[in-house]
Amino acid sequence: MSSPLRADIFEQGIRRARLGVWDWDLIKDECQYSNSWFAMLGYSQGELQVSSDLWLELTHPDDRARALESGERHIRGEAEEIETELRLKHKSGHWLWVLDRGGVVERDVHGRATRVVGVQVDISRQKAVEQQLQMVNERFRTAMEATDLGLWEYDIETKRSLWDGPTRAIFGLNPEGAEQPGAFWNCFLHPEDRERTELAHGAIGAETRAIRYRIIRLDGQVRHVETFAHLVPNPDGTARLVGSIRDVTDDVRGREALAWAASHDALTGLLTRAAFEERLQCRLAATDGQPMSLLYIDLDHFKQVNDTRGHAAGDLVLREVARTLLLKAKFCDVARLGGDEFAIAGSLTIDEAERLSTEIVDAVGKIGNTHRLGKLFGASLGIAMRDLNADSGSNLIAMADDACYSAKRNGKKGWASFKQAVLARSKGFAKVG
Repeated sequence: MSSPLRADIFEQGIRRARLGVWDWDLIKDECQYSNSWFAMLGYSQGELQVSSDLWLELTHPDDRARALESGERHIRGEAEEIETELRLKHKSGHWLWVLDRGGVVERDVHGRATRVVGVQVDISRQKAVEQQLQMVNERFRTAMEATDLGLWEYDIETKRSLWDGPTRAIFGLNPEGAEQPGAFWNCFLHPEDRERTELAHGAIGAETRAIRYRIIRLDGQVRHVETFAHLVPNPDGTARLVGSIRDVTDDVRGREALAWAASHDALTGLLTRAAFEERLQCRLAATDGQPMSLLYIDLDHFKQVNDTRGHAAGDLVLREVARTLLLKAKFCDVARLGGDEFAIAGSLTIDEAERLSTEIVDAVGKIGNTHRLGKLFGASLGIAMRDLNADSGSNLIAMADDACYSAKRNGKKGWASFKQAVLARSKGFAKVG
């Protein structure tokens, strides 16, 4: 049989645990405090005048009502024990957070409480950590609200997801609510991104991974989203995915707009010369052995339009010419090389290129007639076919430009092929096209 705990050991244990014990006699309305209680507040035994209200005098004014209510509810039988947090004034002047716990230990014959005993323990460090955590949470919440970032979790074992309000809003759902089945997310995936996105989520590990994909909201909107996620182990050995999500549609569309602006002419919307040459090189590399034609278009007497009608009228004509070229050459690359010069590249045979050139000459002539630009306004074209002498985009453009020059020398408002241009030069520029 073990020996009973000695009083000095018991007292030492209370002191080591930094517990302050109080003993309240309700009949005499007297309250006694342990030496450890005074020590906890920085006092020695006898430094303070002991009274039943001593603890209340040292309690922060904002905590007194709550502390009294906790004791009174227990004494009335409405609570199993006294339990409350309050601040006590330390001898040095600062406030000490304590957890106060206790209960009735003696009652009279009528069952009325006559003695209450309890302990108070210093929880200042814990409260300081709680306050720091609260500050971090406030900053985090503020940052979340500023970035419209959503948070989500997916439990791999139960296959349940938790979405916060911003996440639900991104998917076009009511922000209220949180839990939904795991398969619910898959319903929103864009069909073209579904397989790639599901595989990427399935491969998420301990390292944070970024994934971009498209969703189709319930209202039919297609949105681009970006999620950052990683795998987090649970205490029971299972795991869950934890991640954030944000709508990046504006970012994606902004970059697309910048990329488009960098490769397209601002006035006509056609490809710029640099973008056209890049596309041309790709066509040459991808169409080895296949027919390949390039049309070089130069407007005739366009300078007179600007000089007599003004640049606004000239810009209008250029835009109409551009629309005509796009309409006539639907499956080709169409560019504004600069000023009133244009180019078309596509998988066209020489016959198809010649028919297209004739159509363009006629269509540009009609634009001139509509705007009454005079009989001299029109278009001259040069055609160059891919061959051994045109092994690069720049060479092909130069050959088509040479053919266009030949067409201009032979009366304008017509077309010439590079081979015809070479032949015409050898015969003194006989008219072609």
